[in-house]
Amino acid sequence: MSYVIDRRLNGKNKSTVNRQRFLRRYREHIKKAVEEAVSRRSITDMEHGEQISIPSRDIDEPILHHGRGGRQVIVHPGNKEFVAGDRIPRPSGGGGGNGSGRASNSGEGMDDFVFQITQEEFLDFMFEDLELPNLIKRHLAGADSFKTVRAGISNEGNPSRINIVRTLRSAHARRIALSGSSRAKLREAQAELERLKREEPDNFGDIQRIEAEIERLRARIKRVPFLDTFDLKYNLLVKQPNPTSKAVMFCLMDVSGSMTQATKDIAKRFFILLYLFLKRNYEKIDVVFIRHHTSAKEVDEEEFFYSRETGGTIVSSALKLMQEIMAERYPVHEWNLYAAQASDGDNWNDDSPICRDILMKQIMPSMQYFTYVEITPREHQALWYEYEQVRETFPHTFAQQQIVSVADIYPVFRELFQRRLSA
Repeated sequence: MSYVIDRRLNGKNKSTVNRQRFLRRYREHIKKAVEEAVSRRSITDMEHGEQISIPSRDIDEPILHHGRGGRQVIVHPGNKEFVAGDRIPRPSGGGGGNGSGRASNSGEGMDDFVFQITQEEFLDFMFEDLELPNLIKRHLAGADSFKTVRAGISNEGNPSRINIVRTLRSAHARRIALSGSSRAKLREAQAELERLKREEPDNFGDIQRIEAEIERLRARIKRVPFLDTFDLKYNLLVKQPNPTSKAVMFCLMDVSGSMTQATKDIAKRFFILLYLFLKRNYEKIDVVFIRHHTSAKEVDEEEFFYSRETGGTIVSSALKLMQEIMAERYPVHEWNLYAAQASDGDNWNDDSPICRDILMKQIMPSMQYFTYVEITPREHQALWYEYEQVRETFPHTFAQQQIVSVADIYPVFRELFQRRLSA
């Protein structure tokens, strides 16, 4: 019999290592399942994990074994119906399997391999190869968390933070400095005593005098304390502010009579994708919902997505309200500003040039990124062409795309936020 011994090194957290290896191996299956989940899920389920199904034939691995060679005689216990040479009839009915057909009470099927990926893994696959364009960290203010870092050595501190090496080094240096002259005199006296004992052994007076001097110097050196309060050194720990990056996302949407509930659902999915994307890059995110028809109003999420108005459409009212909120609550030097506007393209024709001017002169110079999605299967109208001029002026911070159906949400999102190659 053969034995296969796996001597590959592995970390302590073996389950995590094996899981990451598995996810890398079946990346294509998982990415396909994630893309399908994004198109069919409701918005409230976007932050959960996903159940991935992989056909069993795709996870089969080769195995090492010995073939059954020669002639073998096997006696199965409990056999009362058959003897050697009997032919066993084929079972009646169809066998199980993955294909279609009538149900059968015999045979064995082969199930797909199903496993669950976490929310973090789901978002990793969903946002793979995406990045926020022009992701510039502005002034990071309003820090509300701290981290403790070492800041050198201090002469005062908590006894639990005493630095033993620095303390003994300081004590040793102090003893050398205070007893240096006495040690030099001690060495001279000892040398003189040896000379007298060798050359003048009968000179008892001088010998006794030098011995007394030696004892006095030794006592003086011993009086220098081994450790003094001046020698104590402590590790200095300080609290360093841990800045939190802040971003605000403005959601602008037309709620006039031309915007159906299906169109709003498409816009809602796009806004949620953008919110989840920003959440992975910023720790603090504010979301401002602005709905408009002929006038604009800041509302909560429920009213933003499910209310419906009648009447005309004036898009500039939403842009003006957005500019006022930016100036009042979100200073440019403290916040990263993002905006996403969803509309079916309808607008009062005389208002479209006004929207262009507001964007180019008041909003775009302060924005990190502005996205306009037009949810309609029809031809573009005046608002789209006016926004094209804004895109030509701000090619790196303004983008516009058209969405026709729910299936276009994710591809359009990837197109808007695809990884840009830096110059």
